[in-house]
Amino acid sequence: MILLEDTRQQAGRHDIKHRWFEKHDIEIRRQALYVGDYTLPTDQSICIDTKKDIQELVSDICGKQHTRFRAECERAKEAGIQLIILVENRGEKIGRGEMYNTTIRSLNELHRWTNPRLYIMQGRKQKYPRATRGVTLMKACMTMQLKYGVRFEFCTPEESAEKIVELLTRKAE
Repeated sequence: MILLEDTRQQAGRHDIKHRWFEKHDIEIRRQALYVGDYTLPTDQSICIDTKKDIQELVSDICGKQHTRFRAECERAKEAGIQLIILVENRGEKIGRGEMYNTTIRSLNELHRWTNPRLYIMQGRKQKYPRATRGVTLMKACMTMQLKYGVRFEFCTPEESAEKIVELLTRKAE
């Protein structure tokens, strides 16, 4: 199997995926993609855009990268491409207390996510009291899904490569 990987993917940041691809005899060819990070050379009607964590998703949906991200979603919709946003995440301890974020497995679970930035203190005050909350992010993602037809999927970093292959080949079956 051959996968296309966008040339804008940062080298060295996707070693877990690349090791899995190599182990499963999947050849990666790098080229500029119209949208997303991964697609098949034989059928580019589905593209996967990977996010390294939920915080990157926050930046794209509710932050400084929103205009760029929205434009990519619009390009995909206009071109008839199913854009799937694959968000890598795993459970993590929040701040210095006993709070813990569990691994998010679906868009419907995103409301349970707690933004770690809410627990960054500056003296006795929260440094980022207006940091995006999980419920807000979930609603914004649902809006993007309805408006642009993008789909949001979630997995751990270790599951990412296999999930990419599954999502790209599901249509072919």
